Amino acid sequence: MKKKAKALSLALASVMMLSLAACSGKAPSTTETTAGTTAAQSSEKASEAATTAAAKTADGKQYKIGVLQLVQHTALDASNKGFIQALDDAGLNYTVDQQNASGDQPTCQTIASKLVNDGDDLILAIATPAAQAVAGATSEIPVLITAVTDPAASDLVTSNEAPGGNITGTSDLTPVKEQISLLKKILPDAKTVGVLYCTAESNSEIQAKMAKEAIEAAGMTAVDYTVSSSNEIQTVVTSMVGKVDAIYAPTDNTIAAGMTTVAMIANENKIPTICGEEGMVKAGGLATYGIDYYELGYLTGKQAVKILTEGADVSKMPIEYLPLEKCKLSVNEETAKTLGIDLSGLK
Repeated sequence: MKKKAKALSLALASVMMLSLAACSGKAPSTTETTAGTTAAQSSEKASEAATTAAAKTADGKQYKIGVLQLVQHTALDASNKGFIQALDDAGLNYTVDQQNASGDQPTCQTIASKLVNDGDDLILAIATPAAQAVAGATSEIPVLITAVTDPAASDLVTSNEAPGGNITGTSDLTPVKEQISLLKKILPDAKTVGVLYCTAESNSEIQAKMAKEAIEAAGMTAVDYTVSSSNEIQTVVTSMVGKVDAIYAPTDNTIAAGMTTVAMIANENKIPTICGEEGMVKAGGLATYGIDYYELGYLTGKQAVKILTEGADVSKMPIEYLPLEKCKLSVNEETAKTLGIDLSGLK
């Protein structure tokens, strides 16, 4: 079997060298559950990946990567897909064990222990609770995190500039101030804004604080409306009816996963919701000015390639952010129609 594996690796190396010479290429990847499929590479990405891809297939090394995603919703799914695409574009030879905790913290801890015991070469944790679970399970395996607002404030790294341990990754810190400015532009007469988030997520508390400061600075009043689990969303949003002029929901995983419920109640009662990210807008929110989670995941995947193929020192790799120019305006025209709001002036 070893001789066959070696022969296969050499054959794959030859194919890759020929493909690179023709200015295009695809690299092998296998999955234990779900891995992304290799898409057609742009010439720029192919150029960046060429040396690494050739080295990976030539030595026959196949990496084991574990992924722990907190819950299934649009933003986290996009981060996951972007991460996998970056591995594929780099020509990495890997297997990936995709795990989803369905929003349950004890399940996060169980899965984290499993991935560590499996001896993965690298673990990706998507969202703060998932990252905290993996951080508690290993201090040796390289861990990348994404969709985490402030890793340092969540006690995942010593500092965002110099992590100092086995964890680094990317932050999904959104332009909260700009999102509140968007709210004010769309709803100039709004006086009271309900800030909706889950108290079980430290990343949401950070964003909520930023939002309340921005709301007060814009001459409006901010009121906290919090849940401790998804089971409370309907009751809490219903309690906002008649008390707020608008809702602001940051990139909170619990609220994002239950956004259809939020939108159903809010839209029926003519309460506009400004969201932290595009997926929440697609689920019924009114608008956002936010980051692209696919691009965030892709950025994290590029970090993984550096760690696995170049021996990059995780402890010295700073937390990375998407630049402001990568943020984009997203609106839900159907929601705007339901609310009777004209968004044409935003475009």
